[in-house]
Amino acid sequence: MPDGDPSMASPLRSQRKTEFLTFLVLAFGIWPIVAVGVVGAYGFLVWMFQLVFGPPGPPVH
Repeated sequence: MPDGDPSMASPLRSQRKTEFLTFLVLAFGIWPIVAVGVVGAYGFLVWMFQLVFGPPGPPVH
């Protein structure tokens, strides 16, 4: 922190705390939920595709 006005220390510290809390919520709350949702949606899409068009592999004669 610069050696300037000491009255600026409190707003900067408060902003830093808010940004750190926001980071924690994003990193350990929202993004894991989004990741699980994306993987689950992809799995569901593959499952539905295989229900309609059959499993992958050579055609059965």
